[in-house]
Amino acid sequence: MRIRHNHFGKVASGLALASLAFFGAAAHAQDSQKKSQSPALDNVSVWVGGYYTSNDTTLGGQTRILNSNGDVNLEDDLDFKKHKTVPRVRLDFLIGEHQGFAFDWYEVDRSHSKTFNESVNVLGQPITASAFAKGDLKFSFGSAAYKWWFGTGDDVFGVGLGAAYYKVRGSIDASVTALGQTQSASSSTDIDAWAPNLQLGWRHAFNDQWRMYVNASGVKKNGGRLNGHIYDTAIGLEWFPWQNVGFGAEYAYTRIKLHQDKSRYDLDLDMKLNGPAAYVRFRF
Repeated sequence: MRIRHNHFGKVASGLALASLAFFGAAAHAQDSQKKSQSPALDNVSVWVGGYYTSNDTTLGGQTRILNSNGDVNLEDDLDFKKHKTVPRVRLDFLIGEHQGFAFDWYEVDRSHSKTFNESVNVLGQPITASAFAKGDLKFSFGSAAYKWWFGTGDDVFGVGLGAAYYKVRGSIDASVTALGQTQSASSSTDIDAWAPNLQLGWRHAFNDQWRMYVNASGVKKNGGRLNGHIYDTAIGLEWFPWQNVGFGAEYAYTRIKLHQDKSRYDLDLDMKLNGPAAYVRFRF
């Protein structure tokens, strides 16, 4: 595929001008609203960092014909690492003094395999059986909400309404070999969905350098091919040694419980994430 350099240059120039105009407008708005806007809020606020999670993940399947469960815990059964660094990005910006938009995105990507070898004694004869199992899971989540902030002092409370997009790609593959024969089984899914998203928040400014916050959000969907709920809470502290650049640290908990209805069998995802998160913070 060929890329026309003139066209690419025009696009890049347009993006650069748009970025300068956006941040210039944000800086101008910051000066004009400095007296009336709460010190706990920024006109533009960016979080870029990672969520160091402790994981407890179960992939399950129930066959409609046999009515049998096939739950697999990735950490206990397949020796997945219990800790994982999950990238996460947030963006908030205000429209006026008390309203704005909030965006959030993170992705959990995990894969691991395990081989089992066991010897059993059958009628006095030793028999060796070997088994292989592999699990893959990729969960992506993004949300966008319109947010209202109440208060103009050091404390503000926020309520947001919006939509969340989430996608699950997962598979379990297993095989058993004994007496020269091999049997295998697998189960997989690749599905996404949209759902309404509710957000709640609290912000407090100790001074211009130190602030703390509490975030809570929830997604619940009763119908469709991928239904269930996703809850997320976090409490954090921010430190800005410089005017526009700082650091953030928080402790977060996320619960994801989803169910997929399929024609021949059902698939379930039950995942708990909790742990500390660290961010580089930008404010304008």
